[in-house]
Amino acid sequence: MSTFVLVPGAWHGGWAWQRVAPALRAAGHEVHTPTLTGVSDRAHLLNPQVGLSTHVQDVVALLDAYDARDVVLVGHSYAGQVVTGVADRVPERLVKRIHLDAFVGDDGDAAIDLLPTTVADHYRESVAGPGYGWLIPVRPLERLGVTDEADVDWLTPRLTPHPWLTYTEPLRLTGKGEQVPAAFIECVDWMRVFRPQAEKAAARGWPTHEIATGHEAMVTAPDELAALLLDVATA
Repeated sequence: MSTFVLVPGAWHGGWAWQRVAPALRAAGHEVHTPTLTGVSDRAHLLNPQVGLSTHVQDVVALLDAYDARDVVLVGHSYAGQVVTGVADRVPERLVKRIHLDAFVGDDGDAAIDLLPTTVADHYRESVAGPGYGWLIPVRPLERLGVTDEADVDWLTPRLTPHPWLTYTEPLRLTGKGEQVPAAFIECVDWMRVFRPQAEKAAARGWPTHEIATGHEAMVTAPDELAALLLDVATA
């Protein structure tokens, strides 16, 4: 059996996977759902110096602490950058990385430059205004494809502003992560911000899959997502 490490995207904590993790554990896998530094239940650690390298180290430290092996590393959205960095640091611990509607970055890529121009401009405006120059305010959930009132009510009080440096700090890669097999899952029932990333993954020969829900698949389609993660992990 494998160890799944499910890394949340911007504004979220490890709690975001509460509806997915039980199915993975029921299938016999170990599951970890870390919260990254400065976000959600670790928001007390938030400061302007929290960047992408901080979050990569968060996950590397978790893998080291548990001496985790045969890891299926899943990164949602922004965390595509994180899992790419982790794969480059500790490829020997991983058997697969899965990008869930997530960035597919190369050496020198910053997350903000991987977004469509109109979305990136909105981020910059938000950071410069209500983000005080160093925070990304929480995006409206309807823009992420969350329409069910119960899901909105569950997510809203748990989301927190995200450190801007994580989006402007570039990936620094040696190429070692390329030995880790990768796959991509695109959420297709929303504005499909990550469609270019899915196309990049396909061009690299990664297996690519679609799930008919909005960007927050772990909340809006947890059973379907869990089943797909299990399929992709064992393919």
